[in-house]
Amino acid sequence: MSSTQPFSITAKPRIGITLGDINGIGPEVVIKALSDPRILNVITPVIYGSTRVLSYYRKLMGLEELNYSTVKTKGQFFPKAINVVNCWEEEIRITPGLPSKEAGHAALLSLKKAVEEIKEGLIDGFVTAPIDKNTIHGEDFPFRGHTEFLTQTFEATESLMLMVGESLKVGIVTEHVPLKDVAKHITMERVELKIRLMELSLKKDFQIGKPKIAVLGLNPHAGDEGLIGDEENLVIKPVIDDLKSKGKLVFGPFPADGFFGSGQHQKYDGILAMYHDQGLVPFKYIDFENGVNFTAGLPTVRTSPDHGTAYAIAGKNLADESSLRQAIYLATDIIKNRANQTVSSL
Repeated sequence: MSSTQPFSITAKPRIGITLGDINGIGPEVVIKALSDPRILNVITPVIYGSTRVLSYYRKLMGLEELNYSTVKTKGQFFPKAINVVNCWEEEIRITPGLPSKEAGHAALLSLKKAVEEIKEGLIDGFVTAPIDKNTIHGEDFPFRGHTEFLTQTFEATESLMLMVGESLKVGIVTEHVPLKDVAKHITMERVELKIRLMELSLKKDFQIGKPKIAVLGLNPHAGDEGLIGDEENLVIKPVIDDLKSKGKLVFGPFPADGFFGSGQHQKYDGILAMYHDQGLVPFKYIDFENGVNFTAGLPTVRTSPDHGTAYAIAGKNLADESSLRQAIYLATDIIKNRANQTVSSL
């Protein structure tokens, strides 16, 4: 499937960065994150998008001193420069703060080009700026978000949305599923698979030798011994008990309401939540500015900031680039960790 060449731990990672929705804050946070020249000592950045879009936002933010190089020949990147791959030729209107199908189309072109080049081994990993799921959705993108698209595109059996912050890592069992449908997706097979994906990622990507994982319950009070739901007793607890019997450090299910407030999250290397907001609400409260969304379980490395398009502040030079910067650094660290692990196993 992929002709990706092994990454050398002595080299600077070539990090692809998609612009995301060009009417959101994606272009702004990309420009701000890359405006610090020291980042070129760490990575070779390759932006997938449009020089016209970059020029527009560069001028809007008064950062016209930021320089970049257009990639003329496929795969020929300047190691000490910001490289830009133009992903479309047609003129697409830039209207900061206003959703449009044109912007959704541009976001998809950027994403597909980055995926194409990582499969060809031209980049070592990539960071995706936020997309608008409504404007990008269509026949060419019938997915709920990046995670589902990338899981299918890279032919992974399953993946794990893993939110990574300075003080915690939170994975999600059901990801982008309507709340009314969550319970039917909580199966023994799915819960076990997500726990195993988390354990593998913590070992391989974060170099944690014996990860300690906490699993949250689905229902209030973790079902209260069956009084408020039986998923804990019938589905979640049997999986935990089975994995424990095999030597895994997996604990729970814990009532989600008091788990974070009591500080229990600090005792674990990873926390598995049953559904999106159960995990992301406390995560973003605790680690919003520096939080990163990492797709564990893929053969490649993909990260993204933990925020959306933020149309309300797009084009106003108010967007905080901290999460995007952390996404770049995390992708770099994971690429090196995987390369180091490969070398160590030879």
